[in-house]
Amino acid sequence: MDNPSDDFSGYIMQLPDDCLLFIFQHLDCGSDRESFGLTCHRWLQIQNLNRRSLQFQCSFSMLNFSSLSQTNTRISTLHLYRLLNRFQNLESLSLSGCTELPDSGLSLLPRHGSKLQSLHLDCCFGITDSGLSCVASGCSLLVILSLYRCNVTDYGLEALSNSCLALEDLNLSYCSRISDYGVRAISQNCRRLRAIRISYCRNLTGAGFQGCSQTLTHLEADYCRLETNGIRSILSGGGIEYLSVSNLTWCTRVNGLVAISVGFAAKLRVLNFRSSRTIGDDCIMTIAKGCSSLQEWNLAICHEVKIAGWESIASHCHNLKTLHVNRCRNLCDRGLQALRTGCKRLSILYITRSSQISGVALEIFKLARGNVEVKEEEVMCICPHGAFRF
Repeated sequence: MDNPSDDFSGYIMQLPDDCLLFIFQHLDCGSDRESFGLTCHRWLQIQNLNRRSLQFQCSFSMLNFSSLSQTNTRISTLHLYRLLNRFQNLESLSLSGCTELPDSGLSLLPRHGSKLQSLHLDCCFGITDSGLSCVASGCSLLVILSLYRCNVTDYGLEALSNSCLALEDLNLSYCSRISDYGVRAISQNCRRLRAIRISYCRNLTGAGFQGCSQTLTHLEADYCRLETNGIRSILSGGGIEYLSVSNLTWCTRVNGLVAISVGFAAKLRVLNFRSSRTIGDDCIMTIAKGCSSLQEWNLAICHEVKIAGWESIASHCHNLKTLHVNRCRNLCDRGLQALRTGCKRLSILYITRSSQISGVALEIFKLARGNVEVKEEEVMCICPHGAFRF
């Protein structure tokens, strides 16, 4: 007598590909999807064509555990070719941490990267302009790109700006060989750009952002040598909501930062001045009066902010919810008193004990402002959820 289960298996194997694809797409468990692909070569092909993301366990950007491949950081061009040839509908690819990946590894993207929307190449030290040109020519739909610590120059950025016009999020942190010329190409051609990181790019003054799109809302430029015109250029689009310029020392006078308070930064909500040790009261007073939408301000280790600066913040920052004042040498009892009586919407105060602030003054603050959470710890500014998608 025939086994009924054999007939059932036969019926399943006769299902057309679109039915099998429908079944596969409704498998929520990663192990079930893997088991699906192990059934036979035909089912494996359906699994391969349906895969949308791929990354390696050496990757710093953990996108999805079900997309993991292997732990070896020495990814060869041949291995990458086999993977890209197998998974031809990838929308997200992370090669971050593949420190020995050569430019030749990206030469496959013109054939296999047409659907990529997200690409992470963090710490791919072997990637240069040649590899970035392959990205540009093969990934025209790219929305998210991270080049953290890659060895690219302005020429690679120019090629990218001419092809990847849908680019929204770009990470160029520690790309030490780029200049304002390459940034200008990106800001002028990629008019959908929403967030960019250029931290530790010491050759940038910020001038390359002149005339940037209003879509640019989030910018990190920590430890950069921004100049007066560079600050103005960064704000020229009028859309900046999140600006991180910690360790800002190049334009410390009021006229260097006046652009932040003259209308160009009307939408500014988060401002990070951490470790900007030479920014003083005049600058703080100008910004406090001009940025009415400011909700979070990091002034940790800003030693030159004194009583006049704290009083101005208390009087003018009516929408301020979070304030960082850790290790500010010139924040004393009187300055803390000003913050206590002002900043009516303040909900979090990051502060560390110092010889300038008495325990009594801090306790009085806590009693008078019971709605304010006083955190004796030091943290960075909280970037709004989804601001950077790297």
